[in-house]
Amino acid sequence: MRSAISLAAAACLLLALQGGSANADDRNIDVGYVDNGLHLTGTQWTRDPATGNIIPKLEAGPDSTTEDPNQYMADVHCRSGGSDTPDKGCLTLDCPPKTRGGQEGTPVIWRQAPKSITNPVWTDFPAVSGPTCLYDPQPENVLANIAARILTDFRQLPVNPGTLQTQPAPNTLKGGPTNFYTTTTGEQTFNLTILGQNVHLTATPTSYTYTYGDGTTLGPTPTPGQPLPQTQWLTTNTRTSHTYTQTGNYQTTLTTTFTGTYTVNNGPPLPINGTLDITTPPTTIHVWKTQKTLVADTCQQNPNSWGCPGATR
Repeated sequence: MRSAISLAAAACLLLALQGGSANADDRNIDVGYVDNGLHLTGTQWTRDPATGNIIPKLEAGPDSTTEDPNQYMADVHCRSGGSDTPDKGCLTLDCPPKTRGGQEGTPVIWRQAPKSITNPVWTDFPAVSGPTCLYDPQPENVLANIAARILTDFRQLPVNPGTLQTQPAPNTLKGGPTNFYTTTTGEQTFNLTILGQNVHLTATPTSYTYTYGDGTTLGPTPTPGQPLPQTQWLTTNTRTSHTYTQTGNYQTTLTTTFTGTYTVNNGPPLPINGTLDITTPPTTIHVWKTQKTLVADTCQQNPNSWGCPGATR
């Protein structure tokens, strides 16, 4: 008889656990100027100094504030090189009504200028995208109205948060590291119609919060975790793993935090001032403890031996 549990029996045990506007003096220019006033409270956004793009700012704290450095203008005259130089694309762009009897759209060129320029004139606004159609007689009004409601629309989208996975599952051992990770879905895009405008919205997962069910949590963390080979289960600590100190059944969840950007009628991408948090349904994990005993046979020799998956006692 062996004095310790055999390697084969240990393998069997592991197997069992798997169950501002344009210059007022310039009267020849009549544009829809928009200062969206996007004060970004929280963790979301910063501008990449290398590319100039707006990107998630993961390291920001809950009391930090980041502001979009630009102001935007929808140029309803669709000029590209000056007040007397029309954009050829605007001359040929057709903006028919979206509904019978509805209003025709207005061809616009989207422009932006730094907010550091006080009382900018038209020449301070280089074009950033367009031409495209804007369906509102006063572009600055519809954009401000969309900005005021975009967070609510964002939080109503059917965003997929991914799923929470554990190794081993659904059973694990007391005192051993249990690996938690999420099957991330990555960036998700949605096309909406808001106030008659075409809005393209992008949701990006930026952080994760793991709730282990025993009163402890991890996060928010930018780490989604990753699966381990089976040979490393219960022996390898990952950045998202957790060790249970008591046996029992625990309800575990994962909350994924998404940040978002949106464009209106193919205009410049704008950040959404707020986040979307989605929590997965609870998953039960059973925490067991180990027990040693003397065995005469391996599980291969006798599947009904103590500690084997087929044992009846």
